[in-house]
Amino acid sequence: MAEPVMNEPTVLPVRGAAPYDVVVGSGLADRLPGLLGPGVQRVALIHALELDDLAEGVRVVLRDHYEVLALGLPPGEEAKTAAVAAECWESLGRAGFTRSDAVVTFGGGATTDLGGFVAATWLRGVRVIHMPTTLLAMVDAAVGGKTGINTGAGKNLVGSFYEPAGVLCDLALLRTLPREELVAGLGEVVKCGFIADPTILDLVESTDPESLDADSPVLRELVERAIAVKIDVVVADLKETGGTDGHPGREVLNYGHTLAHAIERAEDYTIRHGEAVAIGCVYAAELAGRVGSLPPEVVARHRSAFARVGLPTSYSAVPFVELRETMAIDKKARGSTARFLVLDDVARPRVLTAPPEEALIAAFDAIAEVGS
Repeated sequence: MAEPVMNEPTVLPVRGAAPYDVVVGSGLADRLPGLLGPGVQRVALIHALELDDLAEGVRVVLRDHYEVLALGLPPGEEAKTAAVAAECWESLGRAGFTRSDAVVTFGGGATTDLGGFVAATWLRGVRVIHMPTTLLAMVDAAVGGKTGINTGAGKNLVGSFYEPAGVLCDLALLRTLPREELVAGLGEVVKCGFIADPTILDLVESTDPESLDADSPVLRELVERAIAVKIDVVVADLKETGGTDGHPGREVLNYGHTLAHAIERAEDYTIRHGEAVAIGCVYAAELAGRVGSLPPEVVARHRSAFARVGLPTSYSAVPFVELRETMAIDKKARGSTARFLVLDDVARPRVLTAPPEEALIAAFDAIAEVGS
């Protein structure tokens, strides 16, 4: 990938069934009217309430062109409920939103997931633009068209595939993030290195992690590379129907997520998603090592790469038997058959079907022992 010019936006095209662009740069709010297109009269700005001041600049841009309905959301995963979605639908109805109107999401991954779901379901679909404000949302939730809400049974079990009309990844917004939130976002970035782009791992391993901030050219390259990985995967397999030549297709993006989602639910979503993904990827590597799929040095590289950027690589707070119950209803499962994304090497993913229970337990013991 060519080195970006830091003051120039990078446009990453998504050329699937419903083409759109992901733009990476700084100061991108002025691009919203062009992405929303003609015919739009009303725009719902769906944002986390704690970002109200930060969202003011977006509101100003939109108000010059449209009637703006601001819809504030509860923080984090609290927003991703049927009740919150229903409140948004009622607000759109009272404001007279029609099929030619639009939604703009402004916030982290939970805001993007919930806002995308509202846009996908209001009048069976209205135009939506995502403006992610966290590193995690930029490289994960905002790209690829997955929307969803949580239920008591688990995370993201209700949702739809609904691609946006555009994504604006404004790196300047990352300056507002607490350090731990930026680090958490690197969980999905490092994951992309393992599943598809080894250069991501090389960059992480050769860069002082403290230098990775909103103004870092290396962080920008990591963001663009992670987004490019996701684009390549979703264009080839938008709705997780499967890849070709043995590749798992879009399911590969869920590497580490089977255990990660179980941990998130067990922790009542108080653990950051990127932190849970880091633990889940290390677990998947340990599992692959125990079934003879992954060389020991690549298993060890999982621990070192995630730990280098400050992410957790062990977990023992909840017994495996409790986590196993949630893992049994993971979206990748088929009937009563467990399925895990594993690697045979870096950038060589596959699905492991019905692994031995003793291997699942041993892999968890391995990540629990490190933290004990």
